[in-house]
Parts: sequence; structure tokens; C-alpha cells
Amino acid sequence: MKYKDEILEGFFLKRYKRFFTDIRIDNKVVTAYCPNTGSLLGLLNEEKRVLVAKVNNPKAKLKFRLEAIEFNNTFVGVNTSLPNDIVFEAISNKKILTHLQGALKKEVKYGKNSRIDIYVDNPKGNNSYIEIKSVTLSRSKQLSEFPDSVTSRGSKHLMELSEMSKKGNNCYLIYLVQRSDVTKFSIAKDIDQEYYKNSLIAKKNGVNFIAFKCNVTKKGINIVSEIEVSEN
Repeated sequence: MKYKDEILEGFFLKRYKRFFTDIRIDNKVVTAYCPNTGSLLGLLNEEKRVLVAKVNNPKAKLKFRLEAIEFNNTFVGVNTSLPNDIVFEAISNKKILTHLQGALKKEVKYGKNSRIDIYVDNPKGNNSYIEIKSVTLSRSKQLSEFPDSVTSRGSKHLMELSEMSKKGNNCYLIYLVQRSDVTKFSIAKDIDQEYYKNSLIAKKNGVNFIAFKCNVTKKGINIVSEIEVSEN
């Protein structure tokens, strides 16, 4: 998937107030929006190379948006608003989950006041519910992990998806790893024990856990391949 805005290169200086980052671009310091509520554990290192979008929206309060941070010569995508579109595009183009049949819809209401990221309306059989999580964390060589901080919202999504699966629907939890330097995925149970417990319940109730790694460049973000999901 290509970026919609012009992408510039710069260097990370600091993150503050959760959604603000200072970036140096061509010897000028600018404030960029950080589209990620997680901790970005292991990535926020001063003077690391970054990709920054020049926001093409006159109403935007900040004219720059952080898109990726370099880690060991690999860009790691940090924009959590992109994974849904990346997965939607990949499914539509029959690059992943090629067995799914039916019309794809985004942000469909379900459960108790929740919205599923992608809903597949299959008139010939069971419908499919697809929840997508953006993954940036890697603390061990070749291993990606989620979450990078406690996520009560993530646990809620797990339980909602679990209930839909118990009712006979096809349910998927897709972890989109926005980096290419990994070969497997695991739940970071030491960071969020509750999320880990709920993931075991969801698996027991039939939710399919799948992880894909991506190649992140200045041109865009594309799914490279499916990677192993550890059973912990």
C-alpha cells in the first residue's frame, strides 16, 4: 500500500505528551503527530532515522506525521491507522486469506458496542469477522510481540471475537507486524497477563490467530509473508 502523503526522511529527537514527537528534518526541528498510543518500546532512540509524512490537509493542527522509525537498518511502521487498509487491500487483491468469499466491509458494529475492522458478508455460508492489531515490538532476534503496553481495549476485542466464534462465525485475529526483520510472533504475556489469558480463551473458542510481516519503505508498506504464531 502506498502512502497518501509525501514522505520525508528525518531523525527522531523525542516523544512527549503521548502524541507529539520532535523530528529533525534538514537541520530544522519540527513537531510531528505520533499516530500510536502504545509505548513503542525499544524504538524511541534519539537520532534514529525516521519517515515522516507531510500532511496534505489544511485543517490539520500538525503538518507532519510520524510513519516509521529505523531499527537495525529496518524501518518499523508505527502508524496504527494503516494496518486495516493494508489488510483490506491484501484480501481484496487475493494476496492473503484467499479462501474467504463474500463482500468486504469496514468498521461494522457487532457485539457489545464494538466495531469489527473487516466483516466478510458471505451469502453462501458463515460470515467472517476480522480484527487487526498493529505490531511494532521485537525484544528478541526474529521474534515480534504484542502488546507493547497493557491494553484493556485489546482484551475487550478478544472476548467479543471469541463470542462471535462460539456462535459459529469464522473469526480471525490478524497481527500485522510492521517490520520485516522477524520470522515469528508471540503474545507478550509478561507485559499484559490479562491479554494473554484472554487470547488463550479466544483460541479455545475457535478464533484463528494469524501474523504477517511487512516491508516498510519510503514508498509504502506491503505484506511480505505469513509468519509463525507461537503457542506460548
